[in-house]
Amino acid sequence: MKTSIYFVRHATSPFSLDNERDRGLSEQGKLDSIRAADVLRYEAIDMIISSTFVRAIDTVKPLAELLNKKIIKSEQLIERPIASMKYIVGEQELQEAIERSFMDIDYCMAEGETTRQAQERAVPVIQRLLTEHKGKRIAIGTHGNIMTIIMKYYDNSYGFDFLSRTSKPDIYKLEFEEFELKQVERLWKP
Repeated sequence: MKTSIYFVRHATSPFSLDNERDRGLSEQGKLDSIRAADVLRYEAIDMIISSTFVRAIDTVKPLAELLNKKIIKSEQLIERPIASMKYIVGEQELQEAIERSFMDIDYCMAEGETTRQAQERAVPVIQRLLTEHKGKRIAIGTHGNIMTIIMKYYDNSYGFDFLSRTSKPDIYKLEFEEFELKQVERLWKP
C-alpha cells in the first residue's frame, strides 16, 4: 500500500532575521500559494501538516480552505538553522555552510543545527505519518532545507544540488511503500 507525502515548500517571503517565525508571504507568494492549492486540488489530500512558521502555514492555507481541512502544526518540521539566528551571515558563507552540511551531516556553524540533528527531530514525524496514516495522502507545508534533509534520509542522493534547483514555492510528491521511498515527482511547474 502506497502512502504519499506532498512536500509544499513555502512561497516567497520577505527575509527578516528578527522575524524568522512570523514573517508571512510576499504579494507574489500569496498568489503562488493559491496556485499551489490548485495544483493539489485533485490529489485527494487526506490531511495537511505544516511547520509552525507562518510562511509555511500561509502557503498551505489556501489548500486547507479549498479542501475544508484543518492544518496540523508541527514544531519538529521548522526550518533548519545552519547558524545562530542571533547574527547575520553573508549569503555566500551561508550557502557554503549549507553545502558542506550535506556532505558532512555533523557540520553546522556556531549555534546552528547539523543535518543529523535536523533529521533526528523531523524524520520521526514522517515515520509516524507513514505508520499511522498508511495509504493516505498527506500535504506538508515545509521549507527547502528541512525538506531536502528529510529526503536525504530516505535517499542519500538528495543534497545541496537538489536544494539549489528548488523554487519558492515548490511541490514534490513522495511515494512510500512502508518506510521505503519509491518515487519522487515534482508537481510544481515554475
